[in-house]
Amino acid sequence: MTKPILVTSAAGGNQGRTGRHVSEMLLERGARVRAFVRQIDERSDRLKSLGAEIVVGDFLDARSVEQATRDVSAIYFAYPVQDGLADATAAMAFAARKHGVSRLVNLVMYQSSIDAPTPRMRQNYLSEQVFEWSSVGPLHLRATVFYENVARLVGAGMPAHGAIRLPLGNENTILPLISAEDVARIAVGLLTGPERAAGTAYPVIGSVISVKEIVGAFARVLNKDIHYEEITDEQWRSEVLARGWNAHAVEHLSSLWKSLRAASLSAEAARFAVTDTIEKIGGAKPKTFEQFVREQQSQLTAEPAAARGPGREARS
Repeated sequence: MTKPILVTSAAGGNQGRTGRHVSEMLLERGARVRAFVRQIDERSDRLKSLGAEIVVGDFLDARSVEQATRDVSAIYFAYPVQDGLADATAAMAFAARKHGVSRLVNLVMYQSSIDAPTPRMRQNYLSEQVFEWSSVGPLHLRATVFYENVARLVGAGMPAHGAIRLPLGNENTILPLISAEDVARIAVGLLTGPERAAGTAYPVIGSVISVKEIVGAFARVLNKDIHYEEITDEQWRSEVLARGWNAHAVEHLSSLWKSLRAASLSAEAARFAVTDTIEKIGGAKPKTFEQFVREQQSQLTAEPAAARGPGREARS
Protein backbone atom coordinates (compact mmCIF):
# COMPACT_ATOMS: atom_id res chain seq x y z
CA MET A 1 0.00 0.00 0.00
CA THR A 2 1.29 3.46 -0.87
CA LYS A 3 2.22 5.76 1.96
CA PRO A 4 -0.03 8.74 2.77
CA ILE A 5 0.80 12.37 2.10
CA LEU A 6 0.76 14.54 5.22
CA VAL A 7 -1.22 17.76 4.73
CA THR A 8 -0.93 20.42 7.41
CA SER A 9 -3.57 23.12 8.02
CA ALA A 10 -5.88 20.55 6.48
CA ALA A 11 -9.10 21.72 8.12
CA GLY A 12 -8.79 25.16 6.58
CA GLY A 13 -8.73 28.50 8.34
CA ASN A 14 -9.27 32.07 7.19
CA GLN A 15 -6.17 32.65 5.07
CA GLY A 16 -6.95 30.82 1.85
CA ARG A 17 -7.56 27.28 3.13
CA THR A 18 -4.96 25.77 0.83
CA GLY A 19 -4.54 22.78 3.15
CA ARG A 20 -8.19 21.87 2.77
CA HIS A 21 -8.03 22.32 -1.01
CA VAL A 22 -4.87 20.19 -1.23
CA SER A 23 -6.46 17.44 0.88
CA GLU A 24 -9.62 17.31 -1.22
CA MET A 25 -7.74 17.40 -4.53
CA LEU A 26 -5.42 14.59 -3.46
CA LEU A 27 -8.36 12.48 -2.30
CA GLU A 28 -10.12 13.07 -5.64
CA ARG A 29 -7.01 11.63 -7.32
CA GLY A 30 -7.15 8.55 -5.15
CA ALA A 31 -4.13 9.48 -3.05
CA ARG A 32 -3.96 8.64 0.65
CA VAL A 33 -4.11 11.73 2.82
CA ARG A 34 -3.12 12.16 6.46
CA ALA A 35 -4.83 15.39 7.53
CA PHE A 36 -3.07 17.25 10.34
CA VAL A 37 -5.71 19.26 12.21
CA ARG A 38 -5.88 21.25 15.42
CA GLN A 39 -9.15 19.74 16.63
CA ILE A 40 -11.99 17.46 15.65
CA ASP A 41 -14.92 19.45 14.27
CA GLU A 42 -17.23 19.54 11.26
CA ARG A 43 -14.32 20.42 8.97
CA SER A 44 -12.24 17.41 9.98
CA ASP A 45 -15.36 15.24 9.89
CA ARG A 46 -15.87 16.24 6.26
CA LEU A 47 -12.31 15.26 5.37
CA LYS A 48 -12.76 11.95 7.17
CA SER A 49 -15.94 11.29 5.19
CA LEU A 50 -13.95 11.84 2.00
CA GLY A 51 -11.40 9.22 3.08
CA ALA A 52 -8.69 11.17 4.89
CA GLU A 53 -6.90 9.84 7.95
CA ILE A 54 -7.30 12.47 10.66
CA VAL A 55 -4.44 13.26 13.02
CA VAL A 56 -4.92 15.85 15.76
CA GLY A 57 -1.84 17.85 16.65
CA ASP A 58 -0.19 21.22 17.00
CA PHE A 59 2.52 22.72 14.80
CA LEU A 60 4.30 23.91 17.94
CA ASP A 61 4.24 20.51 19.68
CA ALA A 62 7.25 18.67 18.26
CA ARG A 63 5.98 15.33 19.60
CA SER A 64 2.68 15.49 17.74
CA VAL A 65 4.43 16.67 14.58
CA GLU A 66 6.90 13.78 14.81
CA GLN A 67 4.11 11.27 15.23
CA ALA A 68 2.20 12.70 12.27
CA THR A 69 5.17 12.35 9.91
CA ARG A 70 5.75 8.64 10.50
CA ASP A 71 5.50 6.58 7.31
CA VAL A 72 4.45 9.42 5.01
CA SER A 73 5.67 9.83 1.44
CA ALA A 74 5.56 13.63 1.27
CA ILE A 75 4.47 16.68 3.27
CA TYR A 76 2.54 19.86 2.52
CA PHE A 77 3.64 22.51 5.03
CA ALA A 78 1.47 25.64 5.32
CA TYR A 79 1.78 27.67 8.50
CA PRO A 80 -0.72 30.53 9.03
CA VAL A 81 0.29 34.18 9.26
CA GLN A 82 0.84 34.31 12.99
CA ASP A 83 3.69 33.93 15.48
CA GLY A 84 5.53 30.63 15.75
CA LEU A 85 6.85 29.96 12.24
CA ALA A 86 10.43 29.35 13.39
CA ASP A 87 9.39 26.76 15.99
CA ALA A 88 6.94 25.10 13.60
CA THR A 89 9.59 24.88 10.88
CA ALA A 90 12.16 23.40 13.24
CA ALA A 91 9.68 20.79 14.51
CA MET A 92 8.65 19.76 10.99
CA ALA A 93 12.24 19.70 9.70
CA PHE A 94 13.30 17.51 12.62
CA ALA A 95 10.38 15.12 12.13
CA ALA A 96 10.69 14.90 8.35
CA ARG A 97 14.43 14.23 8.53
CA LYS A 98 13.97 11.63 11.27
CA HIS A 99 11.48 9.68 9.18
CA GLY A 100 13.33 9.96 5.88
CA VAL A 101 10.89 12.22 4.04
CA SER A 102 12.36 13.32 0.72
CA ARG A 103 9.66 15.65 -0.60
CA LEU A 104 8.20 18.62 1.28
CA VAL A 105 6.20 21.40 -0.37
CA ASN A 106 6.68 24.56 1.67
CA LEU A 107 4.09 27.32 1.16
CA VAL A 108 5.67 30.76 1.59
CA MET A 109 5.09 34.26 0.26
CA TYR A 110 5.94 35.55 -3.18
CA GLN A 111 8.83 37.72 -2.03
CA SER A 112 10.95 35.46 0.12
CA SER A 113 14.41 36.83 0.83
CA ILE A 114 16.58 38.17 3.61
CA ASP A 115 15.70 41.76 2.58
CA ALA A 116 12.03 41.23 1.67
CA PRO A 117 9.69 44.12 2.59
CA THR A 118 7.74 42.45 5.42
CA PRO A 119 8.92 40.62 8.56
CA ARG A 120 6.88 37.53 7.67
CA MET A 121 8.50 37.31 4.24
CA ARG A 122 11.92 37.44 5.84
CA GLN A 123 10.90 34.71 8.26
CA ASN A 124 9.69 32.64 5.32
CA TYR A 125 13.13 32.86 3.77
CA LEU A 126 14.76 31.56 6.94
CA SER A 127 12.17 28.78 7.01
CA GLU A 128 13.26 27.78 3.51
CA GLN A 129 16.88 27.61 4.64
CA VAL A 130 16.04 25.34 7.58
CA PHE A 131 14.21 22.88 5.35
CA GLU A 132 17.11 22.86 2.90
CA TRP A 133 19.67 22.26 5.64
CA SER A 134 17.54 19.36 6.83
CA SER A 135 17.79 17.59 3.45
CA VAL A 136 14.07 16.76 3.27
CA GLY A 137 13.66 17.60 -0.43
CA PRO A 138 11.92 20.95 -0.02
CA LEU A 139 10.14 22.67 -2.89
CA HIS A 140 9.18 26.26 -2.11
CA LEU A 141 5.82 27.42 -3.40
CA ARG A 142 5.98 31.21 -3.28
CA ALA A 143 2.44 32.53 -3.60
CA THR A 144 1.36 36.14 -3.83
CA VAL A 145 -1.71 37.66 -2.09
CA PHE A 146 -4.74 35.33 -2.05
CA TYR A 147 -8.05 36.41 -3.59
CA GLU A 148 -9.65 35.10 -0.43
CA ASN A 149 -7.78 37.56 1.75
CA VAL A 150 -8.61 40.48 -0.53
CA ALA A 151 -12.30 39.50 -0.35
CA ARG A 152 -12.14 39.40 3.45
CA LEU A 153 -10.43 42.78 3.63
CA VAL A 154 -12.91 44.29 1.19
CA GLY A 155 -15.85 42.85 3.10
CA ALA A 156 -14.76 44.71 6.21
CA GLY A 157 -15.74 48.09 4.79
CA MET A 158 -18.56 47.47 2.35
CA PRO A 159 -21.52 46.86 4.68
CA ALA A 160 -20.81 49.82 6.94
CA HIS A 161 -19.44 52.29 4.42
CA GLY A 162 -20.34 51.00 0.93
CA ALA A 163 -16.65 51.29 0.23
CA ILE A 164 -13.48 49.29 -0.12
CA ARG A 165 -11.37 50.95 2.57
CA LEU A 166 -7.66 50.09 2.37
CA PRO A 167 -4.34 51.96 2.61
CA LEU A 168 -3.35 51.16 -0.99
CA GLY A 169 -2.72 54.62 -2.38
CA ASN A 170 -4.82 55.62 -5.37
CA GLU A 171 -7.06 53.32 -7.40
CA ASN A 172 -4.31 52.69 -9.95
CA THR A 173 -2.18 50.75 -7.47
CA ILE A 174 -1.39 47.32 -8.93
CA LEU A 175 -1.85 44.12 -6.93
CA PRO A 176 -0.42 40.70 -7.84
CA LEU A 177 -3.01 38.12 -6.70
CA ILE A 178 -3.84 34.42 -6.90
CA SER A 179 -6.63 32.01 -6.02
CA ALA A 180 -5.92 29.63 -3.14
CA GLU A 181 -7.34 26.87 -5.35
CA ASP A 182 -4.67 27.55 -7.97
CA VAL A 183 -1.99 27.46 -5.27
CA ALA A 184 -3.38 24.10 -4.12
CA ARG A 185 -3.33 22.71 -7.67
CA ILE A 186 0.35 23.56 -7.97
CA ALA A 187 1.05 22.02 -4.57
CA VAL A 188 -0.68 18.80 -5.60
CA GLY A 189 1.36 18.74 -8.81
CA LEU A 190 4.57 19.13 -6.83
CA LEU A 191 3.54 16.50 -4.27
CA THR A 192 2.56 13.85 -6.81
CA GLY A 193 4.52 14.72 -9.94
CA PRO A 194 8.02 13.78 -11.07
CA GLU A 195 11.00 14.30 -8.78
CA ARG A 196 12.30 17.86 -8.82
CA ALA A 197 15.54 19.43 -7.65
CA ALA A 198 15.41 20.09 -3.91
CA GLY A 199 15.38 23.77 -3.02
CA THR A 200 13.64 24.86 -6.22
CA ALA A 201 11.36 27.87 -5.74
CA TYR A 202 8.13 28.40 -7.68
CA PRO A 203 6.91 32.03 -7.53
CA VAL A 204 3.27 32.19 -8.65
CA ILE A 205 0.94 35.02 -9.64
CA GLY A 206 -2.57 34.33 -10.97
CA SER A 207 -3.59 37.85 -11.99
CA VAL A 208 -2.25 41.38 -11.94
CA ILE A 209 -5.01 43.94 -11.45
CA SER A 210 -5.51 47.46 -10.14
CA VAL A 211 -7.53 48.56 -7.15
CA LYS A 212 -9.95 50.12 -9.66
CA GLU A 213 -10.45 46.73 -11.35
CA ILE A 214 -11.04 45.05 -8.00
CA VAL A 215 -13.73 47.61 -7.16
CA GLY A 216 -15.30 47.07 -10.59
CA ALA A 217 -15.42 43.30 -10.13
CA PHE A 218 -17.24 43.59 -6.81
CA ALA A 219 -19.63 46.22 -8.15
CA ARG A 220 -20.58 44.10 -11.16
CA VAL A 221 -20.99 40.81 -9.33
CA LEU A 222 -22.79 42.19 -6.28
CA ASN A 223 -24.71 44.78 -8.33
CA LYS A 224 -23.90 47.48 -5.80
CA ASP A 225 -22.58 51.02 -5.93
CA ILE A 226 -19.12 50.39 -4.48
CA HIS A 227 -16.22 52.82 -4.41
CA TYR A 228 -12.66 52.85 -3.13
CA GLU A 229 -11.77 54.93 -0.11
CA GLU A 230 -8.11 55.35 0.67
CA ILE A 231 -7.32 55.33 4.38
CA THR A 232 -4.05 55.76 6.24
CA ASP A 233 -1.92 52.92 7.53
CA GLU A 234 -2.76 54.01 11.06
CA GLN A 235 -6.52 53.95 10.39
CA TRP A 236 -6.35 50.49 8.86
CA ARG A 237 -4.18 49.12 11.64
CA SER A 238 -6.47 50.54 14.32
CA GLU A 239 -9.61 49.11 12.68
CA VAL A 240 -8.33 45.57 12.19
CA LEU A 241 -6.71 45.34 15.61
CA ALA A 242 -10.07 46.36 17.06
CA ARG A 243 -11.61 43.37 15.24
CA GLY A 244 -9.18 41.00 16.94
CA TRP A 245 -6.63 40.41 14.18
CA ASN A 246 -3.31 39.19 15.48
CA ALA A 247 -0.43 41.66 15.64
CA HIS A 248 1.83 39.43 13.52
CA ALA A 249 -0.60 39.48 10.58
CA VAL A 250 -1.26 43.21 10.96
CA GLU A 251 2.46 44.01 10.93
CA HIS A 252 2.96 41.87 7.82
CA LEU A 253 0.05 43.43 5.95
CA SER A 254 0.95 46.98 6.97
CA SER A 255 4.42 46.49 5.51
CA LEU A 256 2.94 44.81 2.43
CA TRP A 257 0.63 47.76 1.68
CA LYS A 258 3.60 50.14 1.84
CA SER A 259 5.56 47.90 -0.49
CA LEU A 260 2.75 47.67 -3.06
CA ARG A 261 2.20 51.43 -2.98
CA ALA A 262 5.90 52.00 -3.57
CA ALA A 263 6.01 49.45 -6.39
CA SER A 264 3.17 51.18 -8.22
CA LEU A 265 5.03 54.50 -8.05
CA SER A 266 8.07 53.01 -9.75
CA ALA A 267 8.91 50.63 -12.57
CA GLU A 268 8.81 47.72 -10.13
CA ALA A 269 5.11 46.97 -10.73
CA ALA A 270 5.91 46.22 -14.37
CA ARG A 271 7.74 43.10 -13.18
CA PHE A 272 4.53 41.57 -11.90
CA ALA A 273 3.20 39.08 -14.45
CA VAL A 274 0.97 36.00 -14.45
CA THR A 275 3.18 32.92 -14.16
CA ASP A 276 2.80 29.82 -16.34
CA THR A 277 3.50 27.55 -13.36
CA ILE A 278 -0.22 27.40 -12.59
CA GLU A 279 -1.02 25.80 -15.92
CA LYS A 280 2.18 23.77 -16.35
CA ILE A 281 2.21 22.18 -12.89
CA GLY A 282 -1.34 22.80 -11.67
CA GLY A 283 -2.94 21.68 -14.92
CA ALA A 284 -5.41 24.56 -15.29
CA LYS A 285 -5.43 28.16 -16.42
CA PRO A 286 -5.39 30.62 -13.51
CA LYS A 287 -8.74 31.72 -12.15
CA THR A 288 -9.52 35.39 -12.70
CA PHE A 289 -10.45 37.61 -9.78
CA GLU A 290 -13.95 38.20 -11.14
CA GLN A 291 -14.46 34.44 -11.53
CA PHE A 292 -13.56 34.06 -7.88
CA VAL A 293 -15.94 36.82 -6.76
CA ARG A 294 -18.78 35.24 -8.75
CA GLU A 295 -18.12 31.84 -7.20
CA GLN A 296 -18.07 33.36 -3.72
CA GLN A 297 -21.02 35.71 -4.26
CA SER A 298 -23.37 34.04 -1.80
CA GLN A 299 -20.73 34.00 0.94
CA LEU A 300 -19.73 37.57 0.28
CA THR A 301 -23.29 38.77 0.69
CA ALA A 302 -24.25 36.44 3.55
CA GLU A 303 -21.27 36.66 5.91
CA PRO A 304 -21.08 39.41 8.51
CA ALA A 305 -18.52 42.06 7.79
CA ALA A 306 -15.13 40.41 8.23
CA ALA A 307 -15.95 39.38 11.74
CA ARG A 308 -12.92 37.15 11.68
CA GLY A 309 -9.52 38.22 10.53
CA PRO A 310 -6.24 36.37 10.10
CA GLY A 311 -5.86 36.25 13.87
CA ARG A 312 -8.58 33.61 14.11
CA GLU A 313 -6.96 30.91 11.97
CA ALA A 314 -6.12 27.65 13.68
CA ARG A 315 -2.53 26.50 13.76
CA SER A 316 -3.22 23.22 11.98
